[in-house]
Amino acid sequence: LAVCPDTYNGKPLMLAALASQKNHMAVYLTGITMDEQAREEFESAYRATGKRLDCGKSCVRFRSLDDLPLDLVGAAIARFPLDGFVARVGAVRSPPRGARKK
Repeated sequence: LAVCPDTYNGKPLMLAALASQKNHMAVYLTGITMDEQAREEFESAYRATGKRLDCGKSCVRFRSLDDLPLDLVGAAIARFPLDGFVARVGAVRSPPRGARKK
């Protein structure tokens, strides 16, 4: 929040996150959802590893860490430095309701 205090929900921005679901685990990669080229390159590189790609818009589902190419996930996260990520979020975000032009 020190870097980007004006979020829509008052919580820190999420660049990447892990979740454990009932039947799988997921890594959420917010950066690649905001950049179509990054997403396409990530999916292509993921398939090239020979591992099964099971993904949603921003999540990659997997059953064990052996199913996940950790180097590729790390590169996808590192692709978006903090300053660039915050700027990109600000560019795609709608202005607050009270600040809209009439």
